[in-house]
Amino acid sequence: MKIVYMGTPEFACAPLKHLHQSRHEIMAVVTGPDKPSGRGKKLTPTPVAALAAEYSLPVLKPETLKSDKLFAALAEYRPDLIVIIAFRILPERLYSLPRLGAINIHASLLPRYRGAAPINWALINGETETGLTSFYLKSKVDTGDIILQEKTPIEETDNFDSLYNHLSQLAGPFLVKTLEQIEQGRAEPIGQNDTLATPAPKISPFDAMIDFGFPAHKVRNFIRGLATKPGAYTFLDGKKLKILACRVSEESGNTGVRPGTIVKARKKLIVQCANSAIEITSLVPQGKRRMDGPSFINGFKPQPEAILGEVPDGGRTD
Repeated sequence: MKIVYMGTPEFACAPLKHLHQSRHEIMAVVTGPDKPSGRGKKLTPTPVAALAAEYSLPVLKPETLKSDKLFAALAEYRPDLIVIIAFRILPERLYSLPRLGAINIHASLLPRYRGAAPINWALINGETETGLTSFYLKSKVDTGDIILQEKTPIEETDNFDSLYNHLSQLAGPFLVKTLEQIEQGRAEPIGQNDTLATPAPKISPFDAMIDFGFPAHKVRNFIRGLATKPGAYTFLDGKKLKILACRVSEESGNTGVRPGTIVKARKKLIVQCANSAIEITSLVPQGKRRMDGPSFINGFKPQPEAILGEVPDGGRTD
């Protein structure tokens, strides 16, 4: 089939590579515009644009998806299908352009976790299973009829980074399998049950601040669900601490102590949560490099009874 591929971040690169190696023809790749990056603010292509350039594929980088110029360019390719993975919301006239319409590969088992951050929220909510869903686009985001689904377990050791990479690798073969079913006329789309839908909205900097008022296992899930992108954080003495990893402490914690209090800072960095405690094992102090708990204790010498989470003067959390 003739495919127009749309995607932007690293997540969409492994599926693009797999598609490129298949017998299907990629007519063009649509991605985001180059953006300033690094200290020199040099214009840098998206990960998908960089990979497409390696394959000498035509790349379109529209500022807006509603432009007549983009529509005309895609119409000239006469694609059979548009494939979207980790991209923007398409206007109807674009996803209706191909002969067979447009499909999306979403990193959850729809209708659960509709939205921009399904991987983060599956981990935050302590799910033990997730997966991929291919579906036909329609006007309301992530509500189209389902073509295929593939389940995968969420391991206790997973965080956002590991699960993101795992699902990205699964998405390539899954995409090609979906295309085969469509091409052979074997796809039998099934409507989603909206009553089972759960949201997965984009996570803002404010949303990434840790609330130690929850039980330790929930605080741990929150941290693993945001590690390392965008990274859960708190404050100590007015300075930001990004917490990348922790575990539920074998020491039960002190129920009479305010959540967020450092209850131990010798060899282990243990922080009180609600009726339980966590041991922080990896963190990034403001302006410093990543370090483990003991290194933080030795270098910063936090005092027991110091409290994490108090927002500095000015109230900014971003």
